Amino acid sequence: MDRAQPECSAPVALVVEDDAAVRHLATAVLEESDLGVIACESAEAALSVLERSDVTVALLFADIRLPGAMDGVSLAQAVERRWPDVRVVVTSGASRDVRLPDQTVYMQKPWRALDVLVQAEHATMAAKAA
Repeated sequence: MDRAQPECSAPVALVVEDDAAVRHLATAVLEESDLGVIACESAEAALSVLERSDVTVALLFADIRLPGAMDGVSLAQAVERRWPDVRVVVTSGASRDVRLPDQTVYMQKPWRALDVLVQAEHATMAAKAA
């Protein structure tokens, strides 16, 4: 798991991407927001971060295709059930041919940094309102 060290009290963006170059790019983009950033390469690692009591995840930014038993769609479904206040954005380079949870935002790759930052802003505002 890669980690940028967020402030303890700051809400974080959780980047879940198996491609290291894309993961680092998404991390760099999100570091320009008011969110701290934690990056990992699998859904299982992401769930372990979400379950931590010392981390408040405001945004989950995940690829649909991930290594391991759980893909990005399954991760989005789990997050919607267990952490409904987390803003979920899933990305894919393939065409959107999957059913996503109602509150999940889909972003086609290659995504634009501005679009990612807009989602981070929405997540930040929601976290501050909670």
